[in-house]
Amino acid sequence: MFDALYISATGMQAQQLNVDTIANNLANVNTTGFKKGKVGFSDLMVREAGRLQPSLEEAGILGAENRLGAGVGIASVSKLFDMGDLKKTESAWDLAIKGEGFLEVTMPDGSSAYTRGGTFKINKDGLLATAGGYPLKANVAVPDNAQSLQIDNDGRVRVEVAGQGTPVEVGQLDLVRFTSPSALTPQGDNLYRSSTGSGDAIAGKAAEDGMGSFAQGFLEGSNVKLNEEMVNLMVAQRVYEANVKVMQASDEMLGMINGLRK
Repeated sequence: MFDALYISATGMQAQQLNVDTIANNLANVNTTGFKKGKVGFSDLMVREAGRLQPSLEEAGILGAENRLGAGVGIASVSKLFDMGDLKKTESAWDLAIKGEGFLEVTMPDGSSAYTRGGTFKINKDGLLATAGGYPLKANVAVPDNAQSLQIDNDGRVRVEVAGQGTPVEVGQLDLVRFTSPSALTPQGDNLYRSSTGSGDAIAGKAAEDGMGSFAQGFLEGSNVKLNEEMVNLMVAQRVYEANVKVMQASDEMLGMINGLRK
């Protein structure tokens, strides 16, 4: 019964993290480029509870020893990078990626982070940057006298400059991908960092060799499905309640045992 208390406690703790993850998914159902999280569970170590009766051993039931699990643990909290719906905005500063791939950006400490696109702007240094001000690794410089911005599906960046009849190419945006993108580490602002699990970034050209392509004037919506998350929330709540019932039942049984001495 003491074991049941501890086992049910691990179940409650695991489901609390599950509910927190689902709540974050629901809160970001309208966040541009958001990728939903998913909690993976695993059973904890299995230990020997005691030997079975000789008659059961001879019958081959459950083997010579009875082994019990010790509860549930968190195996992983990962991101699912299923593509969200593209929403047309008609803004030249909005950029989405159709298919696989990430844009590489430079962080203030010189390290790299990765994004699936969003609304871009020109930062104080005249470079094309994310809404948070982080410049793209491609270092695309946009002239002050640029009148329009055009990004082709293969990543070529061109601007129209006053006094020139044809657009001027000012840079090239490339994409990177990862062996296991679900293991990327979220940083907020729709930015991710590579990890040991994700592997190193693999560079490639947009619209080639399985890489995605760019869609200017579009934003990628969240990949959270509201009905699916609501079902997951109800299931997590029921599992949590079941673990509470186990704890209550174990407590009542311990109370009965203590009452036998009176």
